[in-house]
Amino acid sequence: MTIDAQRYHRILTTHVGSLPRPDGLSEIMAGGPPYPESYPKTVRQAVQDVVRRQVECGIDIVDDGEQSKPGFITYIHERLGGMEARTDNPPQLDTREKRAFPEFYAQGHSGSRPPPMLCTGPVRYTGQKQLQTDIQNLKDALRGMSVEDVFMPAVSPGQIVRYHLNRYYPSDDDFLVAVGEAMRDEYQAIIGAGFMLQIDDPHLAMHYMLEPSLPVEDCRRWASHYVEILNHTLRDLPIGRIRHHTCYGINMGPRVHDLEFRHLIDIVLNIRAHYYSFEAANPRHEHEWRLGEDAKLPPGKVIIPGVISHCTVLVEHPELVSERIQRFARAVGRENVIAGADCGFASMPRAVPEVHPTIVWEKFRSLSEGARLASRALWS
Repeated sequence: MTIDAQRYHRILTTHVGSLPRPDGLSEIMAGGPPYPESYPKTVRQAVQDVVRRQVECGIDIVDDGEQSKPGFITYIHERLGGMEARTDNPPQLDTREKRAFPEFYAQGHSGSRPPPMLCTGPVRYTGQKQLQTDIQNLKDALRGMSVEDVFMPAVSPGQIVRYHLNRYYPSDDDFLVAVGEAMRDEYQAIIGAGFMLQIDDPHLAMHYMLEPSLPVEDCRRWASHYVEILNHTLRDLPIGRIRHHTCYGINMGPRVHDLEFRHLIDIVLNIRAHYYSFEAANPRHEHEWRLGEDAKLPPGKVIIPGVISHCTVLVEHPELVSERIQRFARAVGRENVIAGADCGFASMPRAVPEVHPTIVWEKFRSLSEGARLASRALWS
């Protein structure tokens, strides 16, 4: 089953996944496992609250806000066998952004971190219990709620490989394939529960920034090869229930070394998914809506451009959100657009989140109102 936006005669709204956690839950997560006995109840309540808040803000396609996850990548540490924690304390990764703005990043601003784990044995999925708890918590929270659909994010095999050093498999490709095969357990279970699967894959767009020595063409070759392996991982899963998300990370920095999406869009559209979520609202990428005029969106596919951004605490005006939606709708067809966000708003639990929860919910209200205005213009 896919979402037919034309049937609704309006632009639907969604977001990327992670949403602010309650302070109490963030504090528990910061302490690390083993968690107190109150933890499961705290997570259940957080999921119920975050689903309710999404519905109240007018979001059509909701998720659990990743409330149970200590990080959109690090949650996998509890779900994959064959991994061990690193015992050293390496410095931050070398990136194009750090080279260009060393003073800015030296002040502690967010940046890319080194791999936190090592692969030391055969990778296998061991997180069935945690995953089933997440699925049940979300199902319980949806009772009595009116939504158009539900998605659940899961980290991509490529993102795992990027942040886990291989010390077992003979090649990086072997490691990537093995991780993908293990993660299929999670992907299949999410779809089997009736949810849309979102593949969280920021590293696809971030590879250029994270590899300062590689020119654009080499990054394109790497990306094409990676997508071949990703498509193998996603083989035979129902394509109409798969969303793919890529972005340039939570980094609230200058971002002058983000890879221009024109170098990536044709590769992204080859991914075995029905929906494509990407950054389009922040000042480094808003102009790229014009790519929709030239890029050939495969028949029936749907884009989920970000029309609100995680990179600023400014709340986008609904009329601006409407304009952003209409640009894409006129470029690729109104039936092929769902309004989304650039990235998640709480990929890691932090004492001081990048975007305060009160601002996140206001952004969501602006997203919904902007979609309403755009729908009125596009279907009038």
